[in-house]
Amino acid sequence: MKTYLCSAAIVGLLGFTIIPAANAAELKVLTAGAYKQVVLALVPAFEKQSGHKAAVDNGTTGQLKKRIEGGEAFDLLVITPAAIDELTKAGKLAAGSEVRLASVGIGVVVKEGAPKPDIGTVDKFKQALLAAKSVAYIDPKSGGSSGIYIDKLLVTLGIADQIKPKAKLKQGGHVADFIVDGTAELGIHQISEIVPVKGAALVGPLPQAIQHTTTYAVALSTSAKNKAVAEAFIKTLSGADAAAVLKSKGMEPAK
Repeated sequence: MKTYLCSAAIVGLLGFTIIPAANAAELKVLTAGAYKQVVLALVPAFEKQSGHKAAVDNGTTGQLKKRIEGGEAFDLLVITPAAIDELTKAGKLAAGSEVRLASVGIGVVVKEGAPKPDIGTVDKFKQALLAAKSVAYIDPKSGGSSGIYIDKLLVTLGIADQIKPKAKLKQGGHVADFIVDGTAELGIHQISEIVPVKGAALVGPLPQAIQHTTTYAVALSTSAKNKAVAEAFIKTLSGADAAAVLKSKGMEPAK
C-alpha cells in the first residue's frame, strides 16, 4: 500500500492519477484521416501516464458525420470546425467543448526516387498535372475536404476536362498509397497524409495563391461515458507535447 501511495504521489505531480486496471476507461476517439497520425502518436504516452485506454478510428469528414448522425457512439471527435458547428447544433457534440488543434495545407506527392516536377507557380502546377500520366486525389464524393477542394480547383484552373480521364480517385486513407503502388504518377493530398507514407516523396505545398488550409479541432460527445477522461485527453491533444508531433507530421498548431 505504501508503494502504491508513493507512486501515485509522484504521478500526481505530473497531472495524472494511477487508475486500477478494473477502473480504467476506454475512450473512443473518431478522427478525420489527416489528423489520425497525430492522435496515434500521442495515445501511448496518455495511456501509460493515465492508465486509461484510447481506441482511435478514422474516416473522411463526410464519412464521420454520417456515422455520428446515424447514432454511432463515441467520446471525442477530431474534425473541421465547420463540421463541429453542425454536429453541435444537431445535439451530437457538447457546446463549448471545441478546442482548435492544428492546421495543414495541401501538397503534391510523387514516388520516392521519381523526378519532382516544378510546382512553384500556379502555371507550373497546372503544367505538372497536365504532363502527368495519371493524377490521384481523394474522391470528393467520399466527403474528404482535400478532394472536394481539388475537384473545384481543377475547374477554376480550367483543366478539369483534361484531368478527369486520368484521375485516380481514392475513397479514403492516403492518396500516397496510389503513388507508391503505381496506380498513379502524381498525387495531391494534405501534407500530413503524405509525410508518413514510406516510398512517397513530398514535392512541396501548392502555390500560395491556390493553397487551401484545413483546420482541425476536437470536441466532446454529448453522450461521452467518461467525460473527465475525455477532457484529459483533449489536454494531451492540445498540450506542449503535441507541438513537436504536429511538426513531424507536416502540420502546424492552429492559429
